[in-house]
Amino acid sequence: MNKNHFTVKELPLSERPYEKCEKLGPGVLSDAELLAIIIRSGTKNERSIDVASGILNYSKIYPGLIGLNHMTLKELQSIKGIGRVKAIQMLCITELTKRMAKATNEGAIRFITPEAVANYYMQDMRHLTEEKILLLMLDSKSKILKDMVISSGTVNSSLLSPREIFLHALKHEAVNIIILHNHPSGDPAPSREDINTTKRLKEVGNLIGIKLMDHIIIGDNKYISLGEQGYL
Repeated sequence: MNKNHFTVKELPLSERPYEKCEKLGPGVLSDAELLAIIIRSGTKNERSIDVASGILNYSKIYPGLIGLNHMTLKELQSIKGIGRVKAIQMLCITELTKRMAKATNEGAIRFITPEAVANYYMQDMRHLTEEKILLLMLDSKSKILKDMVISSGTVNSSLLSPREIFLHALKHEAVNIIILHNHPSGDPAPSREDINTTKRLKEVGNLIGIKLMDHIIIGDNKYISLGEQGYL
């Protein structure tokens, strides 16, 4: 009986993701093949690699692997062949990639340069769909004491209170602080409000003896430091 659709086991050895990975290494696998290995099994009528392709092609705005960063549990479960368990696995994989990116930059945990800060938080913030403001509290050697989200807003606005920021900084005995926030548009160019807020925080910090070291805006895999731009 002729079949136009093959299961993974019926494919030639050279086309099976597991065998290809074992023989040639994961670097030769396509995105769909890598996901297929994680998914492990398909459906009655679809191979795991077909299910993986369905995930990669789900988002029209963010096609490919980047789309996984924007998908919810409900959206994943709406894809044919993805149930509750596989959807949770996909969410955990995306979280692991973010944590691995942060772990890679842990050698730069002394936040002396804007690049070190941006690299450490980039994967956490570059795909956020709403604006979030992160406060980094540092000691005298620029080692982090604590970081915390102090504001979450809509795509177009978020509130930033100097009083709240410096109360947290004083509570954790910070010597220096860095403000970090994302632009969901992907463009890290500062707005007039960003610049004015930075100047206001600098003035308040100078009055109470806690230095604002930088205000960094995260875009899509790029950033702008207002310190480097001359606003501090």
